[in-house]
Amino acid sequence: MTVLRLFLLAVLTGAALTGAAPPAVATPAAPVGLYDWPLTGTPPVTRAFDPPDTVYGPGHRGVDLAGSAGAPVLAAGTGVVAFAGLVAGRPVVSVDHPDGVRTTYEPVQSAVAAGQAVARGTPVGVLLAGHGGCPADACLHWGARVGETYLDPLTLLTPPRVRLLPWS
Repeated sequence: MTVLRLFLLAVLTGAALTGAAPPAVATPAAPVGLYDWPLTGTPPVTRAFDPPDTVYGPGHRGVDLAGSAGAPVLAAGTGVVAFAGLVAGRPVVSVDHPDGVRTTYEPVQSAVAAGQAVARGTPVGVLLAGHGGCPADACLHWGARVGETYLDPLTLLTPPRVRLLPWS
């Protein structure tokens, strides 16, 4: 990570003031606005991001997006496929992006292989049915993290509002 990113992460998480380790979930210090939805259009969010209270605590480390079985799953941003295979019996694709973010997609029948470069919007596979608790035909679990810190992937879609404040 660059020094600027580390500084921003420390400031945003309060670690710079308290000396405490950053929480399990933080606001991304990586550039945002470089990402698109991993499904076509603007899919409904059927389950929101619910950060865990502790690193290993319960929570929902991503969002679930309503879709249709067989729909193309798209790389949310430009990067390199880090993993395409099974995790605990579930088909997963992970993409590492140049800004340090790793996005994950499941359940996806992969159309890519580890090490393959992908551009934003490139199909990485097709959505499979069978995601537990999904109220639609199929749901995509879309996750994002920087290192071991999970992010709400919806924050990657639009740049943050920057507001300048007076010194006094």
